[in-house]
Amino acid sequence: MPVEVTLIDRRNFHLFQPLAYQVATGALSPAEICYPLRRMFRRRRNVRVVLAEVTGFDLESHRVLLGPIATGEAPGAVSYDTLIVSGGARYNYFGHDQWSRSASDLKTLEGALTIKRKVLEALEAAELEPDSERRAALVTFVLVGAGPTGVEMAGQIGEIANDLKGDFRSLNLHEAQILLVEAGDRVLQDFPPSLSTKALRSLESLGVTVRLGHSVTGLDDGSVTLRATDGSEERIATRTVVWAAGVIASELASMLAEQAGVDVDHAGRVEVSEDLSLPGHPEVLAIGDMVRIRQASGPPVALPGLAPVAMQEGRHAAAVVKDRLEHRPGRQFRYVDKGNLATIGRSRAVADIKGIHLSGFVAWATWLTVHLFYLIGFENRLLVLIRWAFSFATHGRGARLIAGEPEAPQ
Repeated sequence: MPVEVTLIDRRNFHLFQPLAYQVATGALSPAEICYPLRRMFRRRRNVRVVLAEVTGFDLESHRVLLGPIATGEAPGAVSYDTLIVSGGARYNYFGHDQWSRSASDLKTLEGALTIKRKVLEALEAAELEPDSERRAALVTFVLVGAGPTGVEMAGQIGEIANDLKGDFRSLNLHEAQILLVEAGDRVLQDFPPSLSTKALRSLESLGVTVRLGHSVTGLDDGSVTLRATDGSEERIATRTVVWAAGVIASELASMLAEQAGVDVDHAGRVEVSEDLSLPGHPEVLAIGDMVRIRQASGPPVALPGLAPVAMQEGRHAAAVVKDRLEHRPGRQFRYVDKGNLATIGRSRAVADIKGIHLSGFVAWATWLTVHLFYLIGFENRLLVLIRWAFSFATHGRGARLIAGEPEAPQ
């Protein structure tokens, strides 16, 4: 197909986000779930990679406006015939953006590394802390949001408490408290209730305390305040909070909406037509977590923020471009739901695959197979498989390294 593709990103690598939590808990190294963009397309001579920040769009003149990343210069603008925007989403702190300074998230590699550093530094500090109250705060880990990310992260921290018992001399990891906070009435609300119940039992078997019907009302570097449904509040001393509650669309969605003269919804998503094109601008396609899709009948639909959704939308966008070049009629996007998977720990997982409910080892093996299949790069697949096999056999975590600037003492 005679096309020239320009890929613009502010990172020079692709992050396999579903496994970011394993970097955050020392199970995998960053290079094992990331892949350089230029190497990915090294044999595609018609693909150009541009490391830059998108600062705006000029839809009338068909230009993407760019700013530089750190040092160096970026071209002021890139022209296009067809524009595909997939800016994703970030976690939503529900009007309390200042909480992000105390509660890290797993949307980026930097966030995963920050969480790993905080968890490991907390354990090291607790090993040396003589005061029981301060030590209890250091080994209290709070995770906000009981979707797949929160559940998987809570399970991994629970396994850390079990795996590292022999590594410390003064610290008793039985003292560790892992709290998973959820405003709803069950974990994994996108799964069938029966699987939510099994996931809850698996979490509890790993020492995770699940607080359902609780929301966060306060958060700082030393504590988190929870409010129950009856209005009562509780302050929990902790040095490590992981945020996994709700998302808000990338600012690229509001940039497109402003240019096209359309509104965004409460989560910042821009509305697109059934073929994923921007209303009034058929040459612009928007996909992923930053959009909701118009329907022939009924209100617009926001699909789940899952990798299979983005992958199917990406393939559809490519098909739309090909159809236009071949002067064929366009097609509407139809999402095929292949099911949901979530892992809680070794041999602990749940799966809902087209109405077939799996749990335990079978669901866990399914989860491993699917994630290995979608991981980019044969070398990465092989390394991750070896790492998982070694970890399963020895309960080891070889990527348990503290890097970056140390936390300032409290």
